[in-house]
Amino acid sequence: MTPKVSPGFARFLYWAVGDGLLRNYFRQIEVTGQDYVPLTGPVIIAPTHRSRWDGLLIPYVMGRPATGRDLFFMVSHNEMLGLQGLIIRHFGGFPVNTTRPGVVSFRTAVDLLRHGQALVLFPEGNIFRNQKLTEIRPGLARIALQAATIRPKPDVKILPVAIQYAPAIPQWRASVTIRIGQPLSVATYPWQNSKQAATALTQDLTQALVDLESPEKALCSTAPTV
Repeated sequence: MTPKVSPGFARFLYWAVGDGLLRNYFRQIEVTGQDYVPLTGPVIIAPTHRSRWDGLLIPYVMGRPATGRDLFFMVSHNEMLGLQGLIIRHFGGFPVNTTRPGVVSFRTAVDLLRHGQALVLFPEGNIFRNQKLTEIRPGLARIALQAATIRPKPDVKILPVAIQYAPAIPQWRASVTIRIGQPLSVATYPWQNSKQAATALTQDLTQALVDLESPEKALCSTAPTV
């Protein structure tokens, strides 16, 4: 089943969640690097996963009101249950079994990219509240590389995003910082050797997310020595 965004429902949700809930719940929402968000073309938005709030903040910062484009979400099948699942389905979400990912979710993701859409995929797989990057799963790189082999080849981008809360478990009037990094271009990886390309792409995405989570360390490591 092809995921869809219900326009009327999405407009209401953007208004209710963005202008209502998020602006009032959080004391501060700081965003850096928003100019890096591609406005057209296939892109995988790859955020760190620290809270269920992530799924609301990403569309608020990068969805239709901010960029003019809809976002589609690959989410854990557990999050597709009940009322939450109903909302997610109308907001472009589709399920994946994070323990045993299936072919259907893989093909759905590739097809969305083939049609030039923006796909949100949390590369760590689950929520980790310790504010430190957990090992990235290989599925994201495989999806990106598979989409890049389709002719005519789309210029698939991967957008690293680090989300950090203060305190780590966000409470009323907490602060959140969202750092968006420079996109990785899948076309620069040797897709003829898919295993090698997937490994390199995963390593580069990991490093990009680490740098975004610790921008001070990244600046020190790239500073010239005298």
